[in-house]
Amino acid sequence: MPIEFFFYAASGAFVGLIIGMTGVGGGSLMTPLLILLGIPYNVAIGTDLLYASITKSSGVFAHTKQKSINWILVKWLAAGSIPASIVTVIFLDLIFTNADEYQSLLTTTLGVMLVLTALVILFNRYLKNVAGRTPINQSLSFGKDKKYITFFVGIVLGVFVTLSSVGAGAFCAALLLILYPKLPPLHVVGTDIAHAVPLTLIAGLSHLFLLGNVDLVLLVSLLVGSLPAIHLGAKLAARIPSEILQPFLAIILLGIGLKFIVF
Repeated sequence: MPIEFFFYAASGAFVGLIIGMTGVGGGSLMTPLLILLGIPYNVAIGTDLLYASITKSSGVFAHTKQKSINWILVKWLAAGSIPASIVTVIFLDLIFTNADEYQSLLTTTLGVMLVLTALVILFNRYLKNVAGRTPINQSLSFGKDKKYITFFVGIVLGVFVTLSSVGAGAFCAALLLILYPKLPPLHVVGTDIAHAVPLTLIAGLSHLFLLGNVDLVLLVSLLVGSLPAIHLGAKLAARIPSEILQPFLAIILLGIGLKFIVF
């Protein structure tokens, strides 16, 4: 219906505006909003995964031009996350007969990831300060241990992002900051986005073709509203400091996450 299309486009514009102004990932905002609007949990998560892959794709090209992507890290993260994502969806398809049976799994995972994302936003400055005190000779070492740890982190992200659509942004960036504290901030963002796009794309397509958890009309509606709003939000960001908005959003996400976990 045209009214529904414009309603969801407006919702996409609202989220896109906040993304552009604060840099907070769309998954942590879009999925809870869709659920609050009455979209089933499974459809909200599946649709948001494809939404995230499309909205973040332009960022990959921008960071590629700036040479701010560590492709070695992307490779090791994706080696763990993409197979883990596919296996997770296959598990849901084989074990459960319908979406209602795994709703509690999705809601609990979503709650946990929202709480973790909120904590990352709140303590982001602390993480950066700790990274800044790390000796340079320990910063970007990439031995076998780091490869295996990065691969394992990818597996964890693959499972949790697929179940919640949250975590491919701020949470992954925080993990990169902890593992590689001397990786330049721009490279943390670029590497995070370059990994998030294929992960959310594969996870979203898996939800679409194996579980039917994607509403394509809803997806188009959200994109129509959010893509222009993201650019507008980016222009407004200079006037409204993120130090004000990010903690406010983090507290909201924390509250929503705890609600999903407890109830």
